[in-house]
Amino acid sequence: MQLDNIHNVYFIGIGGIGMSALARYFKFIGKNVAGYDRTPTHLTDELKAEGIHIHFDDKVELIELAYLNKEHTLVVVTPAVPKHHLQWNYFVQNGFEIKKRAEVLGIITKDTFCFAVAGTHGKTTTSSILGHVLHQNGVDVTAFLGGIVENYNSNIIGNGKTVTVVEADEFDRSFLHLHPDIACVTSMDADHLDIYGNTEAIEESFREFAAKVENKEHLFVPAGLTLQAVTIGINDDSQFSAQNISIDNGWYVFDVLTPSETVKNLRFALPGRHNLTNALLAFAMAYTYGVAAEGIAEALQSFRGVRRRFSYQIKKTGMVYIDDYAHHPTEINAVHQAVTELYPDEKVLAVFQPHLFSRTKDFAEGFAKSLSAFENIVLLDIYPAREEPIEGVTSQWLLDMIENPEKRLVSKADLIPLLKMTDAKVVVTIGAGDIGEMVPEIKRVLDEKA
Repeated sequence: MQLDNIHNVYFIGIGGIGMSALARYFKFIGKNVAGYDRTPTHLTDELKAEGIHIHFDDKVELIELAYLNKEHTLVVVTPAVPKHHLQWNYFVQNGFEIKKRAEVLGIITKDTFCFAVAGTHGKTTTSSILGHVLHQNGVDVTAFLGGIVENYNSNIIGNGKTVTVVEADEFDRSFLHLHPDIACVTSMDADHLDIYGNTEAIEESFREFAAKVENKEHLFVPAGLTLQAVTIGINDDSQFSAQNISIDNGWYVFDVLTPSETVKNLRFALPGRHNLTNALLAFAMAYTYGVAAEGIAEALQSFRGVRRRFSYQIKKTGMVYIDDYAHHPTEINAVHQAVTELYPDEKVLAVFQPHLFSRTKDFAEGFAKSLSAFENIVLLDIYPAREEPIEGVTSQWLLDMIENPEKRLVSKADLIPLLKMTDAKVVVTIGAGDIGEMVPEIKRVLDEKA
């Protein structure tokens, strides 16, 4: 497929974080862009404000005339779209060019120098840091991201044509469409078992992805991952290692030992050892590409984070509110580690919305263990996303496994009244579902209390 021949791009599932980045890209390069999503969100509001037409009813007659031109229209579809979707079926039955998001990314990045960030956790933060570092140092880059970067208020950084940064998504083996020149694998934990079936299949898929990087000195992994690659680590003998780590007024201050030099006194504001690892991966990839260490250090210090990745909503004496996208036990453990490192003496209330019935079922014991580490837990009902309920898999079932006695299940409608009454000085909302849409109201209520 030649993108030069495409004049119109129609997205089914345009409100998805990765889909919307592509929509913005095609709009920027002069294509006509429109699409469908199931419900309005803050992100679809932003896209509409940027001139992209979006509707929320699955009706073929709502597709504008220009997008019915089969010869010059590309249809991009998210894997979450159900088989009975009317618009999708119309495009299929009429022989339109239809691609998944990952396939389109593969086409866009094929003729660029491509940085790819893979892993079951940390993709968005690591690729956002990397995109910021490259952009701030004058690299001709476009970064396609799975989150809104605070520095840019966007999920796309730059408008370069020769270098790309992409998240290499393991869901549906999508990352095998990419053509990475420099890559990293942040982690290979079990996830998406509804797709893969078992941990061994997931790890094999990551090995296939890693094999696409021909020069193994251009592949980076945290120490302990079983891939042939350059290692990064914290206080160890990895080829890139963070040393002499301290915390100064909420900042990590550390040195980086590289294969050729020691870079001293870097400063990085995102809390949690997992974020220090993400920053180190981005450092190693940019450094290997040829960005000067001083330039990387300056960019790391100016990076303000990603929306819904340990995102401070309120940070004042007497009240801290943090929102995080974590939806896997390992990610929840990382949130807990960061919160307890920063606020060891404060009462913490964690509000968790499980994401997907299948994920809740597959990792129930892990969720129960990671959530039990918090002093106070509130569970919301499971956010179904693309799934139908699974008999017996409910938030009450998960709640019963949690050992912490300070736990309760509440509806979304009852969450705000509960937060008005809490005496916790630190509140954390966690989850990948529509809890993110509640953040502005939660912030307002907690702000009024403070």
